[in-house]
Amino acid sequence: MEYTTQMDAARKGIFTPEMAKVAEKEHLEPKKLMALMAEGKVIIPCNKVHTCIEPNGLGSMLKTKINVNLGTSRDLTDLNMELEKVNHAVEMGAEAIMDLSSFGDTQKFRRKLTHECPAMIGTVPIYDAVVYYHKALGKITAREWIDIVRMHAEDGVDFMTIHCGINKETAKKFKRNRRLMNIVSRGGSIIFAWMEMTGEENPFFQYFDEILDICREYDVTLSLGDACRPGCLQDATDASQIEELITLGELTKRAWEKDVQIMIEGPGHMPLNQIAANMEIQKTLCHGAPFYVLGPIVTDIAPGYDHITSAIGGAIAAASGADFLCYVTPAEHLRLPDVDDVKEGIIASKIAAHAADIAKGVKGARDIDDKMAAARHKMDWDEMFEIAL
Repeated sequence: MEYTTQMDAARKGIFTPEMAKVAEKEHLEPKKLMALMAEGKVIIPCNKVHTCIEPNGLGSMLKTKINVNLGTSRDLTDLNMELEKVNHAVEMGAEAIMDLSSFGDTQKFRRKLTHECPAMIGTVPIYDAVVYYHKALGKITAREWIDIVRMHAEDGVDFMTIHCGINKETAKKFKRNRRLMNIVSRGGSIIFAWMEMTGEENPFFQYFDEILDICREYDVTLSLGDACRPGCLQDATDASQIEELITLGELTKRAWEKDVQIMIEGPGHMPLNQIAANMEIQKTLCHGAPFYVLGPIVTDIAPGYDHITSAIGGAIAAASGADFLCYVTPAEHLRLPDVDDVKEGIIASKIAAHAADIAKGVKGARDIDDKMAAARHKMDWDEMFEIAL
């Protein structure tokens, strides 16, 4: 029996090789995994073109995974440094690499990742369009935005962030409900500016069905971006954030109708006491789809230490239902991260993810901690070093 996507296979009762690897890693019964995937509560981002990938699952009952952001920019064009970051990230156990390149030969770097890197590869096509077309933002056509999505799919990208929740209707409400820090999402600000310049509807929203057809063809997972994520504590859980989330929930259902795998992106800066409620709201409005969070960063006053502020928020978020943590480095609000920043960010994020898995009782999560306790009891230093993160 043939299938188009991992979700389609699960709904048809086909146990794919990718599912087999994930079931083994997660100590999960195949039937249970397939049932969760058929509902959209678990995803395996795995583009058909990315043949060197080591499959991993994201979602309900699975271990919390982490993503590492990197990529070239006008201020940092050293491709070798970015590749060094990639290699360190994979060696340190990051399950996903998000290529946010916005300068130079972005396709060359992207294709190198999907041909050589075993981690899930994610991108934000809207960043690349600005580089690729070499023209003013307002001159890019709706058709050209969609063509970039297809190009990334053809290049083997496993998941793409698409800012489709900020449409004409939500943009009007955003302008009415003024914020302290406006739109801090880079992709969100680009598409908002384009809509203001052209007077047209967000093409990622208007042509969402065409994007779904591309994703179905290559089995690309859509990561529905949060253009209205809060950039400071004062803007957290405001009307704009929730309004966009409602739209993303509607788009999630449309994606599932075409067997396209979906995850939802989330905040952002947020006070500690709002995190659990935000996770519950997201899971409710988006029907249990996996949740991918940046941070959340729980205080605005710690530049240079935001790997710590985000690890605090990330641990609470994942313990409360988030499935995927985007790491944050010490350089978050200061500069572009170097290799050491990347390492610090990964370590902090992995600690947060593991602590959360213990708290929510993920199968097998605490086994390694119990081994460490036994090694300490025996004063077996060699074993302690082998076990330690």
